[in-house]
Amino acid sequence: MLFSKMGLFAVVVMTVAIVFYSCRNNDKNKNTEQVVQIEKPNVPDWHKNAVIYEVNLRHFTKENTFKSFEAHIPRLKNMGIDILWFMPVNPVSLKNRKGELGSPYSIGDYYKTNPDFGSLDDFKHMVNAIHDAGMYIIIDWVPNHTGWDNPWITEHPDWYTKDKDGNITDPIDYNTGKPWGWTDVADLNYDNQEMRIGMIDALKYWINETGIDGYRMDVAHGVPVDFWAQCTDSLYAIKPLFMLSEGEVPAIVNNGAFIADYGWEMHHILNEIAKSQKANRKKGEKLVQGNVVKGEKAVEIKKTANDIDSVIAKKATQYTKGYQMQFTSNHDENSWAGTEFERMGDGHKAFAVLTATINGIPLVYTGQESAMDKQLEFFKKDSIPWGEYSYAGFYKTLFDLKHLNKALWNGEHGGKVVKIATGNDENIYAFSREKDGEKVVVILNLSSARQKAILSGASFSGLYREIFSSQQKEVKEGDQIELAPWQYLVYSNK
Repeated sequence: MLFSKMGLFAVVVMTVAIVFYSCRNNDKNKNTEQVVQIEKPNVPDWHKNAVIYEVNLRHFTKENTFKSFEAHIPRLKNMGIDILWFMPVNPVSLKNRKGELGSPYSIGDYYKTNPDFGSLDDFKHMVNAIHDAGMYIIIDWVPNHTGWDNPWITEHPDWYTKDKDGNITDPIDYNTGKPWGWTDVADLNYDNQEMRIGMIDALKYWINETGIDGYRMDVAHGVPVDFWAQCTDSLYAIKPLFMLSEGEVPAIVNNGAFIADYGWEMHHILNEIAKSQKANRKKGEKLVQGNVVKGEKAVEIKKTANDIDSVIAKKATQYTKGYQMQFTSNHDENSWAGTEFERMGDGHKAFAVLTATINGIPLVYTGQESAMDKQLEFFKKDSIPWGEYSYAGFYKTLFDLKHLNKALWNGEHGGKVVKIATGNDENIYAFSREKDGEKVVVILNLSSARQKAILSGASFSGLYREIFSSQQKEVKEGDQIELAPWQYLVYSNK
C-alpha cells in the first residue's frame, strides 16, 4: 500500500506484515492486528480542548430540518460546544425498513441528503452557519453496510457479502458467525478492493463538496484495520480532520487513523457503580456482572469508585496515541439502555462531572441540556421536552473550564489523572490534573450516602476556585471533607 507525502501529514510505513482478511463471515475480530503505522493524524488544532454534542436531527425540532436546526446554533455555542456530530444525514432506505422512519443507519444513498432534513444546499447553508459561529461539524458515516435499495445493490452486487447460495446477506457478528439481526441492511464486503475505493470516493465527496470537518464512523470495529489506514491516508490529504471511531479498538487509534474512539468500558463501569448503590435498585434486586437481577441465589458483584482506576490504568497500557470520548448518554444508550436518570439515578450529574474532567473529550447528547428523562424512539418521529434548558448552565460551567484550563485539555494536550487518596476510596473518587502549572482538583461522592474523607498527598495543594460556587479555597493535604450523597466539587487554580 502506497502513502503520499503531505505538508502537514507525514505517513511512515513500518516494516510489518500486511494482513488481508480472507472472509467477512469468520469469527475473528478484524481489528486485532495493526497493519500500518501512521506517524500522526492530520488533526486541526481546535480539537485539543473541544467538546462534542450529538445531534439527533429527526427529533431535534418539530420540522426536523437543517434549516430549523440553525436557530439552535447560538445557544449550543454559548453552552461551550465546539463540535456538532450529526447522526446520518443520508436518505433512509425504504426496502426492509424498520418502523415508520426506519433506522438512520440504513443508508439509501451515500451521495444524497435525507429529503426529510432538506436539500444538499440546505445542508451546505447549515455547515456555513456552524462555521460562522466558530464551531465545527462532523457527520455520522456508515461504512459497514447499506440499505437494501442503495444504488450499489444493483450497480455493484459484487461489493456485498454473499452466502453460499450467492445471496447478499445482512451483517454477520464476526465473534459468533451468526447474524446481528440487522435485517434492514446489507453487509459490505471489504475483500473487494473496488468497493473500498468507492467508499473512499464517497467520503471525499462530502469533505470537498460541503466542507465538513470530519466523521464519526459507525461500527468502525467491523471494518478491517488496513482499510482505515488506506481511507484516512486519502482523507487527511485533503485537509485536517477530526475522526472519531465508534468502537473501542486501540489499533485504529494507535496507528493514527483516528484521533479518538469511545470510552465504552469506562461508561459501563460508571453505570455499574450507579447500579451498585442500593438507592438505585428496587427491593430484592442484586447486581450480577453489571446487570440487575432478582432472586436470593444471585451473587452480587459490586462496582465502586476504585474500579475507575482499573479502567484508566488499562487504557494507559492499550493506547499510545489519541484519547477517548467520555459520556453519560448517546443515541444508543438513550434508546436501548435507558436515560442517564434511569441508569445513574441521582448520581447522573456527578458522573457527568467525571466524564467532563477525566482524560478524554466529553459528549453531550441531544436533550441532556434540558434534563431529558425520556427514551427517544429510534424508528419513528419523537419530540424532545426542551423546556428551559435547565442543565445548560451546569454544562456551560464545566466546558468553560475545559476551554480555559490546560489541565483538562484532550489527550497529550492535557494533564494526567493523578489519584488523590481519601481513606474512603471506595465511595469518594478524587484526583488532580496539571499542565504547565494549571491545575484542577475534582472530588466526587460516587455513592448514595453521605461520606467523609481525609485528603492525602501534597502535589495538589494550592489556592483554588470552586467552579460551581465560585468560592476561593485552599485545598491541601490533611483536609477533612464531608460530602452529601452524589455531591461533586471541582477546583481550578485558573
